[in-house]
Amino acid sequence: MSKITERNLVVGLDIGTSKISVAVGEITPDNQLSIVGVGNQPARGMDKGGVNDLNLVIQSIQRAINEAELMADCHITSVYLGISGKHISCQNENGMVPINDKEVMQDDVDNVIHTARSVPISAERRMLHVLPQEYSIDVQDGIKSPIGMSGVRMEAKVHIVTCANDMAKNIVKCVERCDLKADQLIFSALASSYAVLTDDEKELGICVVDMGAGTMDISVFTGGALRHTAVIPVAGNQVTSDIAKIFRTPLSHAEEIKVQYACALRQMVSMEENIEVPSVGGRPARSMSRHTLAEVVEPRYHELFELVQEELRECGLEDQIAAGYVLTGGTAKMEGVVEFAEEVFQMPVRVAQPADVCGLKEYVNDPTYSTVVGLLHYGMQANQQQNNEQKKSESVGSIGSRVLAWFKGEF
Repeated sequence: MSKITERNLVVGLDIGTSKISVAVGEITPDNQLSIVGVGNQPARGMDKGGVNDLNLVIQSIQRAINEAELMADCHITSVYLGISGKHISCQNENGMVPINDKEVMQDDVDNVIHTARSVPISAERRMLHVLPQEYSIDVQDGIKSPIGMSGVRMEAKVHIVTCANDMAKNIVKCVERCDLKADQLIFSALASSYAVLTDDEKELGICVVDMGAGTMDISVFTGGALRHTAVIPVAGNQVTSDIAKIFRTPLSHAEEIKVQYACALRQMVSMEENIEVPSVGGRPARSMSRHTLAEVVEPRYHELFELVQEELRECGLEDQIAAGYVLTGGTAKMEGVVEFAEEVFQMPVRVAQPADVCGLKEYVNDPTYSTVVGLLHYGMQANQQQNNEQKKSESVGSIGSRVLAWFKGEF
């Protein structure tokens, strides 16, 4: 089995409420992301993005990892790990520093971001991301890349995403018990945005809603930068639970009925179509109208979309998303979702699956894989940054050694 380092592989692990996905990506010499392995297992022991049975989660992760290792023919040692849950919160902060050399250097940019992130956060919280939005130098605002510009003082606006430390520790513990190292924790909705958004959409203003089984993860971009993140702890499981209660059928059957026959908009279903609904306790199955099923599902989807709309209204960004909404995740796959969402939001809506991948892309060509493929994109960028920094430090080191050699030769 080939080791990860030799092949320049990056691995994403998405631990969701209903399923655990692992994707192995190979970074090709021309900087493309090629999918070489995928592992998928039903998640057990997870609830709304949080761990509620450590051993069950560890077993599920191990099975998914084994599956991906077999397919990619490699030994996985570390992963980029997605995290979600209602404990995630965000804040926008500012930082300001004087410019040392009249011209902005990388050190100045690092300093100003460090100043912006130095806000006090409580001991039980952990910083996940500090993402620069834009910079201003003296009187000039809205600068995307300040390096090389002249000025006296520089200000940075950043978006900070934090999570509950205990929640993060639990999910990392599950990964470490499988003999894996978590390279970095990444907020799921941010990861999804890497896989499904275009630069034009981020510039114009877009809201990504990753509709999972236990949570809906939201990230809002305007002007090319992340402005708001949130997690709503209701999602697809609510729809399944409604079907189970109203049709009096076990949850597992309710999930199957939802996936196969449900439609989010009742106008799209004919009255004549019937479906078989299994009963509980050995009673015979019954025949029900598919239209009745749509009547159960539609109000719940309406409620989910309204919760998203309310979140955007509260953060004051509802009028700034000209490109509309991008829905992804398993709960977004239902028939009629786009039409119904456009009706509720009065905005353009599309359902997205991962883009910008090659290799075994048919395995991940589905909205449920957006987060895990996004983790690969994130990891690939992190690797590139690391390599660039290494090259810089190596070149600085070689200049130092040459100067030292010159001194030794002279004296």
